[in-house]
Amino acid sequence: MKLKKLVCTLTVISLLTAAGCSAGDMGASESVTNEAYVPITDSDSKGETKSEDTNAAVESGGAEDAAATEGVAEDGDVMEDLGVFDAAGEAKTEAKKAEAEETDTAKTEEIAPESEIVEMPEAGQLTAGEWNDNDNWGFFTNLVNSKKITFPSFGIDPRYRTAVTVKNDDGSVLVNAKARLLDAGGKVLWSGVTDKKGRVYLFASNDSEAVSVEIESGENKQSFELKTAVNNTQGENQTAANEMEVTFKGENKLHKKTDIMFIVDATGSMSDEMMFLQSEFTAITKEIGTDNTRYSVNFYRDKGDDYVTKCYDFTDDIKDLQEKLNSERADGGGDTPEAVAEILQETMTKSSWDDDSVKLAFMIFDAPPHEGTEEIILSAAKTAAEKGIRIIPVVSSNSERDTELFARALSITTGGTYVFLTDDSGIGDSHLEPIIGDYEVEKLYDIIIRVINDFKQ
Repeated sequence: MKLKKLVCTLTVISLLTAAGCSAGDMGASESVTNEAYVPITDSDSKGETKSEDTNAAVESGGAEDAAATEGVAEDGDVMEDLGVFDAAGEAKTEAKKAEAEETDTAKTEEIAPESEIVEMPEAGQLTAGEWNDNDNWGFFTNLVNSKKITFPSFGIDPRYRTAVTVKNDDGSVLVNAKARLLDAGGKVLWSGVTDKKGRVYLFASNDSEAVSVEIESGENKQSFELKTAVNNTQGENQTAANEMEVTFKGENKLHKKTDIMFIVDATGSMSDEMMFLQSEFTAITKEIGTDNTRYSVNFYRDKGDDYVTKCYDFTDDIKDLQEKLNSERADGGGDTPEAVAEILQETMTKSSWDDDSVKLAFMIFDAPPHEGTEEIILSAAKTAAEKGIRIIPVVSSNSERDTELFARALSITTGGTYVFLTDDSGIGDSHLEPIIGDYEVEKLYDIIIRVINDFKQ
């Protein structure tokens, strides 16, 4: 053992002597001298740092000084101090590693406390309800006539509705037929497309008089006179509506393809909804699939933010869309109105909706449009209805009554349905209770899947 320590000691002295000679040969430049060695820093049992003395010994090139400094001569402690791995040295090294790991862990916890680590939630936790005003029109008109709710809302007025059921000459419902509401001069007041139940909803306004409905399918076109003009001259009533069924010989062509769009308010108040959509998007696409189905994700904030709108067109590349969705975060905003008009105009008019597809647009938001954008919004709603795009608003937390009424007006006039988040999940801030009839609390995921399947042909 003594011999082994002696050999190791001589080896270390030789190395130090060589290092000293090399440093001396390289000249007197301070910068060169500093680069000629790596400082050896270590602590003895009393915690005293030894790097300064060792460096001095190396600079002088004196093997005897280095040996004296390190205490080589008698008990072999230099083996540990210089990292030679005998049993004691190994134990000391392991202890230092453990100490370093503890220090690193403490620093990491200071930088990123466990409470701030964001984990993606599991899909299917948000709770919601659904209400279809077109299916509950009597309830809706009672609310309007009693002035519990008022319209128009940001340019959209759903009160003066003509509901048309179109049947083929064999008695079956006619799907995907075009329908137009006309005034006495032949001006088109509203256009729509029949759904898979053969139903379409057309809208006038309080200062216009609708006199006929025109149905078109394939090469055939025919006009049908309304029994009662749709206007606002019925005493205390604030709504006027026609229900009519027409028989028309047309081409009953179903759409096998489906275009599904998600429009998301990406302002700061939408962080919970954004995170859960990121989690649920893949689950939704797995359930619905990609056979004859395309998806699109679109985001909006407001003027003065990093962007106003950010749109990604339709694709069946789910992985790519998921990556785009995951890279998005809720930020900006700050005031209540957001760029709703801008995103509706862009998505309804510029996106590559397939003419021969069922078209669904889920709009997830919590704030209304800006005042003064009524014409843009009305134009976007008319475009959506004419193309057969069913807008399904999903109203989120912290919304107010004007947001609810705007969302319901969008869903009514485009033949969609109204969806709203509830407090039952315990996630996020409080959610406005809408002025509607009885409804069932469900998982938002389940509602979205059901709505898609209800509209699919």
